[in-house]
Amino acid sequence: MHALPAIAIFDIGRTNKKQVLFDAQYRVLEEKNIQLPETTDEDGFPSEDLQLLATWVRESFAALKQRKDLELKAVNVSAYGASFVHLSPELRPLTPLYNYLKPFPAFLQEEFDRKYNNDGQLGMQTASPQLGHLNSGMQLYWLKKQSPEIYRQIRYSLHLPQWLSFLLSGVCASELTSIGCHTRLWDFEKQDYHKWVIEEGLKEKFPIILPGANVIERKDGIMAGVGLHDSSSALIPYLSVFNDPFVLLSTGTWSVSLNPFNHSSLTDQELKQDCLCYLSLKGEPIKASRLYAGKEHELFTKKLADQFQCAEDYFLRLKVDSFLVEKWFQSKDPGIAAAFADPDKLSSYEEAYHVFMINLVRQQKKAINLVLEPGGIEQIFVDGGFSKNPFFMNLLALSFPEKKIFAASLAHASALGAALCIHSSWNTGAIPAGLLSPVQIS
Repeated sequence: MHALPAIAIFDIGRTNKKQVLFDAQYRVLEEKNIQLPETTDEDGFPSEDLQLLATWVRESFAALKQRKDLELKAVNVSAYGASFVHLSPELRPLTPLYNYLKPFPAFLQEEFDRKYNNDGQLGMQTASPQLGHLNSGMQLYWLKKQSPEIYRQIRYSLHLPQWLSFLLSGVCASELTSIGCHTRLWDFEKQDYHKWVIEEGLKEKFPIILPGANVIERKDGIMAGVGLHDSSSALIPYLSVFNDPFVLLSTGTWSVSLNPFNHSSLTDQELKQDCLCYLSLKGEPIKASRLYAGKEHELFTKKLADQFQCAEDYFLRLKVDSFLVEKWFQSKDPGIAAAFADPDKLSSYEEAYHVFMINLVRQQKKAINLVLEPGGIEQIFVDGGFSKNPFFMNLLALSFPEKKIFAASLAHASALGAALCIHSSWNTGAIPAGLLSPVQIS
């Protein structure tokens, strides 16, 4: 049997963990999904189970290496950000993976702001609003102040994508797409760690920064990437194929609007509206805005399922009702505000879901507008879960009648980005021209 050259990508989300195999033409050979049970940290707050995750990654990778039908050439990781794995001198996790939704102590934030953000400029310098533990740099500050004994034992603090890469390569590294993921660690103007990071001694906890396209050759000859932040990774396929400016709306738990063609500095007003910048593979700023849309949708459909005694995925059976869209989407009646605030109070599942989605897409439009520059952008690509939701896509097209809205047929944008990122290290062929075939929504 002829062994097929392939690359394996571990695409790690908060809920779903995927192992995706691509051939040399970047066709999906195989996909495996798993949901791992969470554990809790010392305060009882939900936390990713690092031991379970590490075991799954290692065992999955070992099984791939044993297959006779594959010639495994390379492996890489895309994973969610804002999460540190703190390693001991023996390079074992010292702490739980602290959940970025864990409440941040107000007194500690006030202490930090008095010392480092007295002029209110830190957000613009680091291109990140104040987000508590979602600013992963603040996780380290919190650990240093609250658990100094543990902090002193830390040899390296690795963002989650780089820790997973370490499991596969044995090399500890930092990487820009993770450092630039609303961490408050990076000074976007100076293109280096921010002054407060140096003054607090945090920089010594970070290993060398390696380029995202860097690979480490394992003893078995397999090339291992250093890992990428998933939102930045999802941009790579689009930038590889399309030359005209676009916005990518990457949807999942968070809906992240990314404009890699908008390099303007963040304003104070944008920061207050949850706008930020990511870093690209090359260290360039990518203006972005976030909306907790996927989680809101999940919670609302569970609420409706309980209320109307139906399946949680009942919305998948619904069709867009043009009459209801006209009634709610186009209405100027101020009296409908109450229904938008509490759509579950409506008498039918269908109408409640329509109203919820109209309200959600209105919020999404505002978030997208935050990253749009006047003129220049005519295309919006939507990938992830909402790209398959006809309510979301049709309402988005109604919201932006002057733009072309595309549902990306790319099922694994972040995984594919992590594969393309190290293309030249394992693949002797050219990147296929027909890699993407998005469908325009009329």
